[in-house]
Amino acid sequence: MRLNTLVIIAIGAISIFACKEDNSAEIEYNKNLAEIVEEEKILEFGFDRKNYEFKRDTIKNGDTFGVILERNNIGYPDIFQIAEKAKDTFDIRKLQVGKPYTLLYAKKNKKDSIQKPTTFIYQNNLEDYVVIDFRDSIQAYKSKKPVKYVEKTATGVIESSISSTLEEKGLSQKLAYKMADEIYAWTIDFRRLQKGDRFKVIYTDKYIDDTIYAGIENVKAAYFEHNGDSLYAFEYETDPEKGIIDYFNEEAKNLRRAFLKAPVKFSRISSRYNLKRRIAYYGNKVRPHKGTDFAAPIGTPIMATANGTVVESTRRGGNGKYVKIRHNDTYSTQYLHMSRQAVKKGEFVKQGDIIGYIGMTGNTGGPHVCYRFWKNGKQVDPFKQKLPEAKPISDSLKLEYLEFIKPIKQRLDDIFFLEAEPKIKENTITEDPIL
Repeated sequence: MRLNTLVIIAIGAISIFACKEDNSAEIEYNKNLAEIVEEEKILEFGFDRKNYEFKRDTIKNGDTFGVILERNNIGYPDIFQIAEKAKDTFDIRKLQVGKPYTLLYAKKNKKDSIQKPTTFIYQNNLEDYVVIDFRDSIQAYKSKKPVKYVEKTATGVIESSISSTLEEKGLSQKLAYKMADEIYAWTIDFRRLQKGDRFKVIYTDKYIDDTIYAGIENVKAAYFEHNGDSLYAFEYETDPEKGIIDYFNEEAKNLRRAFLKAPVKFSRISSRYNLKRRIAYYGNKVRPHKGTDFAAPIGTPIMATANGTVVESTRRGGNGKYVKIRHNDTYSTQYLHMSRQAVKKGEFVKQGDIIGYIGMTGNTGGPHVCYRFWKNGKQVDPFKQKLPEAKPISDSLKLEYLEFIKPIKQRLDDIFFLEAEPKIKENTITEDPIL
C-alpha cells in the first residue's frame, strides 16, 4: 500500500515537473517571438522609421541648402561645415526646384525645446537619392531605393489608334512609344493602323520600393498583325560592351534601320535642305542651306540618329552649340543651335541616345535643330539618300539568337487574343501625349 502511494506521488511529481518544463519552453518561445517582432525594422532610405520623424517637402524658388537648414534651426557655422564635408559627394548648389527632400529628426524628447534635423535626404528621381548625415561625424553618400521588375503580357485589337486601345485597357502609353519608336518604327506606320490590327507583347514593369510604379523597363518580345502581315520582334543584345540592343524578327533580320528619320520626336520640318534658299536672317539673300531644320520648343531632347562616336561637341560661330558624330567611314551627322550639349568628344553614343537639347545659339531665328548629314565627306540631303539597313546579326550569333528566342516565341504564340479583357489598374500612366 505504501509502495503504491510512493509510486503515485512520484508520477505526480514527474507530471508537475514535465508541465513546468513545457510551460518554461512556451514562455521562452513567446519571449523570443516578442524580441523578433521588436527587432523588425521598417526602413526608408536605410533608416529605421520607428527611430525618426520624417519631414517631407520639395525645393521651392529661393530655397538653398543653407536656407533650408537655417529654417530648421541649424546655424551657419554648422551649415558651412556640413557643406564642406559633403561637397565631394554632392554639389549642394545643384538643388532643383520641384525635387523632393526629407529631413530626419530623432524621436522627440520632452526635455528638448528646439528640434534640429539629423539628416538631409535629396531625391534626384524616384530611384536615386543623396544622404547628408550630420548626427555625429558628418558623412554624405549616394544610394538607390530597392527596385523590383515584374514581367507582364498584354494584347489588344485596334479600333482607332494604339494609344486609345492601351488607354481602354489601363495600360501605359509608353508601350505605344516603345512599339512605335523603338521596335516597329521602320516597318509599321502607326498613324495609319487599320481597324482590326492587333498585337501581343511581353514587357517588364519597374517598381520602386515594391509599390511605386516607375514605368516600363523594356519590351522583351512583340507580335503585330498589320495589313495582312505578321510581324515578330525579339529584343537581343548584340554588343554587351557597348550596350547595343536591337530588335530582330524570327529569322534574325534586324528591324531597325541604320538612321532615324529625325533627331527630334514630335517635331516639324521648318526648312529643308536647299542650296538655293533665300534666308531672311541674311537680308533675303540666296545662301545654300545644307541641313534640315526640325522646329521644336527650347529644351526638347535631340537624339543621335545612328550609333557612332562624338568627334565634336563645342560652340563655333553661326552654328552655336553643336555635336558632330562619326558613324563609320562613310557617314557623319551634325546637330546645330543646341541650348546645351549632353555628350563630350570621344563618347560612343547609340541610336536614340540624347546628345543635347533644342536651343537658339548661333545664327537662328527660332528654336530648332539644324540636322546636317555627310556622305563621303560631302553634305547631302538625307531624305534623298538610299540609306543602309542596320548592321545584321553576325553569323556567330545567329544560331545562338535562334535558340534564345525559341521559348520566348512559344510563349508569345501561346498568348490568346481576348475580345473582352479585364482592365489593368495598377500601372496606368496617361501623362504622355497620345500618338
